[in-house]
Amino acid sequence: MLDDGSNVLFEGAQGALLDIDHGTYPFVTSSNPVAGAACVGAGVGPKDIDEVWGVTKAYATRVGSGPFPSELHDETGEQIRANGHEFGTTTGRPRRTGWLDIVALRYAVRINSLTSLAVTKLDVLSGFDKIKVCTQYRGEEDAVFKTFPYHQSVLHHAVGEYEELEGWTEDITGARTLEELPQAARDYLKYIEDQTGVPVVLVGVGPGREQVIWTEAASSSALAVG
Repeated sequence: MLDDGSNVLFEGAQGALLDIDHGTYPFVTSSNPVAGAACVGAGVGPKDIDEVWGVTKAYATRVGSGPFPSELHDETGEQIRANGHEFGTTTGRPRRTGWLDIVALRYAVRINSLTSLAVTKLDVLSGFDKIKVCTQYRGEEDAVFKTFPYHQSVLHHAVGEYEELEGWTEDITGARTLEELPQAARDYLKYIEDQTGVPVVLVGVGPGREQVIWTEAASSSALAVG
């Protein structure tokens, strides 16, 4: 199919920070969920990959143990968990929740060479007057980290530091274009683009398959036009 010029889509599982080589070891999976593993697993060369899409929630979650600098241990974290139905599908175990971690997201962008971002569950943040975003970590002895720490001993003692953005109260689950989103929601997406250097091509505003916004940045994508 590649030789015939067809589009082929490879879908990965798990998450970049669960990668056994590049993730938050030892709290990782036993394989490589990063984009480069698509070539190894499927038997195609890296030049056959034209686009790499990353998928991120509009906030952060983690299952089980491991470092989580932007984790919330308060009513806000509980509200995100309830709004997002963040409970294990089979176990019902509550997932850990927190604000979006730009430091980790930029790291995922780099190790995967992301060309596009899909931001899901934006509707979960509706109802918050203010939304925070983790923009750097503070470690022991007040060391500041604006890039993802390579040494695990640093990451395990890091806490997030934040920028505060305007929130919105409107129900956005019926929006199908960016223009139908509140200005604050559009500003939030633009903030993510500016901080990562990657365009947002798809926005999820609800659990339904139809509850998706395609942005103009997606119009040149092989997935959209192929």
